[in-house]
Amino acid sequence: MSVVPGDIDTSRQPPMAVPLRHFVVSLGLLLLGLSLALGIAFDIVPSTAILAHIHLLLAGWICVTIMGAMTQFVPVWSGVELHSRRLSTIQLWLVAGGLLGFASSFLTGRVAFLPVFGSAMLLGFWTFVYNIVRTLRKTSGYDVTERHFLLALGFFVLLTTLGFLLALDLVYPLFAPLSVTRVSVLSAHATLAVFGAVITTILGALYQLGTMFTQTELHGIDNWLRRAEEVGYPAGVVLLASGRLFGVTLVAQVGGLLVASTLLGFSILLGRRLYETSVQWNPMLSRYAVVAPALALWSLMALPVWFENPLSYAALFGAPSSYYLLIVGFIGFVVFGTLYHVVPFIVWVNRYSDLLGLEPVPMIDDLYSDRLARIDFLLLFSATALLAASDIFGLSMAITGVGSTLLFAGVVCFVGNVLQVIRAHSPHSLLGVLAPALSPDAPERVSESKTQ
Repeated sequence: MSVVPGDIDTSRQPPMAVPLRHFVVSLGLLLLGLSLALGIAFDIVPSTAILAHIHLLLAGWICVTIMGAMTQFVPVWSGVELHSRRLSTIQLWLVAGGLLGFASSFLTGRVAFLPVFGSAMLLGFWTFVYNIVRTLRKTSGYDVTERHFLLALGFFVLLTTLGFLLALDLVYPLFAPLSVTRVSVLSAHATLAVFGAVITTILGALYQLGTMFTQTELHGIDNWLRRAEEVGYPAGVVLLASGRLFGVTLVAQVGGLLVASTLLGFSILLGRRLYETSVQWNPMLSRYAVVAPALALWSLMALPVWFENPLSYAALFGAPSSYYLLIVGFIGFVVFGTLYHVVPFIVWVNRYSDLLGLEPVPMIDDLYSDRLARIDFLLLFSATALLAASDIFGLSMAITGVGSTLLFAGVVCFVGNVLQVIRAHSPHSLLGVLAPALSPDAPERVSESKTQ
């Protein structure tokens, strides 16, 4: 792999601390969410912990990672300046602070505070959407990645609106006099979150990353699959969410079949990119190699279930036994693999790029520990296999407990490896990344303030 892909305009990226701050916070939220998962697996936390766990993983780890990645790479890929660095900082602390309060409210049973913390999250996500939309408006045309990102931003607005209404409904009943029920709104909210905002973003990013880092091009059936996905997938998400919201089975069926079939097609497209690559395998591509079959298997399991009853709450994320395939095998491994390049890439560009040709510098893949990367891959793959098999074949809770433990151990190794890149190679300490005001890294803060 080249040190920096030749078609990337790194001069457009925001200051290093901006995206890294998002990634460090998201990794902390990941550890919190998985700690609750262990508590749930061993029945040592209250039943409401499941809601805190889901929000810490999806709204926290996944969505905060997306916020940091878009803030970093939309300017880089699109060749434009980020609209506002100040807003990129504000968005993070609104979402992170609101989410921690939101999760705490579930854990303590103080639902009266949910609308308060929910409004902070809403404002944070809308700030993020506004900042990226204003950034993308500077481009002259939109490629496949940018089109997906714009769609994802629209889904972010819809899902956060429904999420805030759901939080408010727990204090002031809103849905009782309406034709829609709380369960139907919750189903639409979850659909827009996972299949709308999160997976649409992932698909857009993989069109760029899957070709760039395999050094291949879409050809033949790939182009047909891409065209089908670009039209069918977002239409499917809208139909599936709408059908669930208003309780229309046929609409949800059509939407579900479009979502599952186009994702199956995308798994083939990604698998072909990996098969055709001549690039040396690395942690990023190794994890993408898990993504393609996991997504294909999830899609094949979802098709008959969503055809039969897409309105069933048990089928919210596809086949009831395919949850871990989707959340960990697909979404999780995309994020694990991508961060294994993104974090070292950002650090390398800021620390070593100016020294290239003047003195020996490490490659991007030299910044993390290969040994630790192999260990976390083995742990995470084993955990995913155990958890998925436990669901599919109805294995004992002991197997689920072992899988959850391995998952937590793998995440700890992964987080430690990524944070070590920042600690050992970044010009800023972890404290400087998180809280510049408490760190001696003042020059960047001064220069940032002058650019606003």
